[in-house]
Amino acid sequence: MPLSVRLAPDLLGGVFDGLLRPLADSGDLLTTGGPATAVPGRVSWPFTPRVERGSRVVAGAVLGEIGGRVPLRLLVPPGLSGEVGWIAPAGEHPPDAVLAEVDGRQVRMAQRWPVRRPRPVVRRLPAETPLNTGQRAVDLLCPVARGSTVAVPGGFGTGKTMLLQQIAKWCDADVIVYVGCGERGNEMADVIEELGALTDPRSGGRLAERTVTIANTSNMPMMAREASVHTGATVAEYFRDMGLDVVLIADSTSRWAEALREFASRMGELPAEEGYPAGLASQLAAFYERAAAVRTLGGATGSVTVIGAVSPPGGDRTEPVTAHTERVVRCLWSLDRELAYARHYPAVSWSESFSRDATALGIAHARAGDPGWAERRGRVARQLASADRLADLVELVGITALPPRERIDVLAGRLLREAAIQQNALSPADAYSTPEKTVALVEAVLTVIDRCLELVDAGTAVDVIEAVDFTPLLRARETAAPAETAPVTAARDTVLARLKEAA
Repeated sequence: MPLSVRLAPDLLGGVFDGLLRPLADSGDLLTTGGPATAVPGRVSWPFTPRVERGSRVVAGAVLGEIGGRVPLRLLVPPGLSGEVGWIAPAGEHPPDAVLAEVDGRQVRMAQRWPVRRPRPVVRRLPAETPLNTGQRAVDLLCPVARGSTVAVPGGFGTGKTMLLQQIAKWCDADVIVYVGCGERGNEMADVIEELGALTDPRSGGRLAERTVTIANTSNMPMMAREASVHTGATVAEYFRDMGLDVVLIADSTSRWAEALREFASRMGELPAEEGYPAGLASQLAAFYERAAAVRTLGGATGSVTVIGAVSPPGGDRTEPVTAHTERVVRCLWSLDRELAYARHYPAVSWSESFSRDATALGIAHARAGDPGWAERRGRVARQLASADRLADLVELVGITALPPRERIDVLAGRLLREAAIQQNALSPADAYSTPEKTVALVEAVLTVIDRCLELVDAGTAVDVIEAVDFTPLLRARETAAPAETAPVTAARDTVLARLKEAA
């Protein structure tokens, strides 16, 4: 039979290899745990039937609910429909027990599915609901919709893994599937340790309880690495079919492509560009195509959002994996080496990144009560672009050679970067930012910039404005809690008062 994996609720909280075999924790090392069995610990799950004997059901219909931190359901498997001949009573049941009988076939809580075959749905839906990541550089400038695709290219040391870990910790998805594909073992150990220790802000439990970790490190078999991204996509689709929003993080697709290249070489295939197989572009597209917001067979709405890291050798964005990936994804979060070396995190480049979901998300924000979202995002992007354009000129002729309004543009770029976009992953107050706090910070900075421009137009010397202490505004992101806006407003008013005194 095709390469298949066991899908069951006990995947949540587990750590597996690329073939979904449990990994045993052995000190600082992870070792394969043998055959695919339930994760040690929880041996049974509460089950509540939602249909009666004699009911007629179709593929994807809900047979019962499974208790836990995440609302799980027992569904009629794809391709099966008919009369319910028997349904298990409410109570605790092991995942491999038979819980129902439909059209003479047994239905278990655990099931198997080929990893390379997408699970069927009724139809794909437009990706127009925002996925809030809690990272201002992303949510403000390069937003992503639920069911969309993202590529995160960046060279060594630019913070790809740190950014993806932040997304895993703070995004508002129901389930996280984290695929460590060919990464270093110490990085995966850090990810597993942090996810196990972090408290889930949504449920109050452990974040790991709604996370599935697939750790296929660089010292594990090459073909298991090649299969790991398909395994992760299958696990994500399994939870999506229950009506959940899932985020699949693949770190990194470049290591996966290297496994494809090695396998193609062993098979004697003719190499294409840089030795990669000729079908690299189609295989990348097939992987990212499994991301979607869908109407499931049971009539529910679910989504799989795919975020893939890309590690171009030497930062070369023209190499095949990066070039082919950029063509198929909806969003690009390009990490800039100069920002990373300047300790500006996350080092997402606003000039090289893009989001094809921005227009649809602007409409969604307007419907949700924030009609100024699109204009606010556009103004921030224009202000940053103007500051970048002037930065090269300042290095040549000095800041004093610029006209007053352009000097304010340079100041505005610094305030936006340091007060609104930059974020400290190690700060309890700044590691995560709610949409309300993000709006408050951006509005505060834009209000201060507008006031500076008004003063310059009224005749105030630009040197006087540049000498004003903007520290309260710059520190507001760390003095305000993730969901607080009052300290941001207070910092804005303090800076406005200082500008008034200076004028």
